[in-house]
Amino acid sequence: MIGWLLAGAAVALAAERACYVWIARAPASFRAWCARPALAWLGDPVDVVEILFCAFKVLQAAVFAAWGWAHGGPELTRSRWALGVALVLVVAGQILNVSVFYRLGRIGVFFGDRFGHRLPWCRAFPFSVLSHPQYVGAVATIWGLFLALRFPHPDWSALPLLETVYYAVGAALERGHPVAGSRPGARRALRGARRAVARVGRGPRSRAVRGVPRVPAPARDRR
Repeated sequence: MIGWLLAGAAVALAAERACYVWIARAPASFRAWCARPALAWLGDPVDVVEILFCAFKVLQAAVFAAWGWAHGGPELTRSRWALGVALVLVVAGQILNVSVFYRLGRIGVFFGDRFGHRLPWCRAFPFSVLSHPQYVGAVATIWGLFLALRFPHPDWSALPLLETVYYAVGAALERGHPVAGSRPGARRALRGARRAVARVGRGPRSRAVRGVPRVPAPARDRR
């Protein structure tokens, strides 16, 4: 019974990470999917990602609740140190999550850069200390919840460990194929093109080339 429950939880929790990897690495495919008549009424791709985000959080909460009830129901730990650590993890995790939404805004959080939105590159807290603060915040919150509600039962770390692996793998896979012009690499490429034009402009055909407009550097996105 427990083995089937763990397998079901693994499949259900993997859906969110797989969906975000799809969005990050193949935004054109996701945009085409959102344009289908059955989904177009939901809005643009950013709107669809926001809806998926809410749906996945409900699914995640349902999986956690089912896991707790299958193992005897949630029970606040009697260990003071565990409860203290859990409180710190949950508070720290939510501070990171709220900070990400504050810094990036709705469009930035929901992969707006992948759909052509130009967003400035953010280096302020929490991005000044973490590459994926939202994912770190989510994992910290999950560990805190299970530490508070399932410790010291032997099953308390199973789902937190699974989610830690999922978030780490998802973060690594989402780095691929950024939108052209929205990342520092693209900006450096455009700068190189400008320098090449400038060098040609100093040559014999300078009069013909100097009329070429400068290529503006794109704003860096916040993700």
